[in-house]
Amino acid sequence: MGINLSSGEPEEIFKWFLASVLFGTRISETIVINTYREFERQSVLSPQRILDTGWDGLVVILDAGGYVRYDFKTATKLLDINKALLDNYEGDLGRLHANAADPKDVEERLKALGKGIGDVTVNIFLREMRGIWPKAQSLPSELVILAARNSGFIPETLNDREKILKILIKKWRGEGMKEKYFADFEAALVRLGKRLRKNKSASMKSQILH
Repeated sequence: MGINLSSGEPEEIFKWFLASVLFGTRISETIVINTYREFERQSVLSPQRILDTGWDGLVVILDAGGYVRYDFKTATKLLDINKALLDNYEGDLGRLHANAADPKDVEERLKALGKGIGDVTVNIFLREMRGIWPKAQSLPSELVILAARNSGFIPETLNDREKILKILIKKWRGEGMKEKYFADFEAALVRLGKRLRKNKSASMKSQILH
């Protein structure tokens, strides 16, 4: 998506935050990317620009990107979230991270920006911030755990997410990879987890029909 998170610049981090909010809804990756590109095309890539664009303008952008099913709800969500970000942190997510006491507090502060931010959105956002923000230490999602079990990276009976994270990081390091790129491994597991869940759902449906 052309977002340079490694720079640590507030503008780049906000771009990923915006994309994460869009990814947080059950909608196709293609539609999310197209919609983000529309925000980019219209230079609506900051909290203030989102507020200045207003509800009607945001709906137009969302519809142009194909985000039609959730356009009204998402426009309202974006306005609420970015108003809170400006009011509480001067529009800078870096301030949110700096003010947080620990990794859990980072997650809670993100969720407190608006009721439209849940565990899924926070996990998506912080997954890519690992290695950039010291307190970005989100635990593995259900999809990551599903894929890790299926791949034999973790025992079938292990459910402790903190232990699972440590095992996966150790596995990553054991392959000679740097921890700051662990997000790539995690993202790959998410994609595999999605495929596994989809295949399982299709198999169950087939069994029911037959």
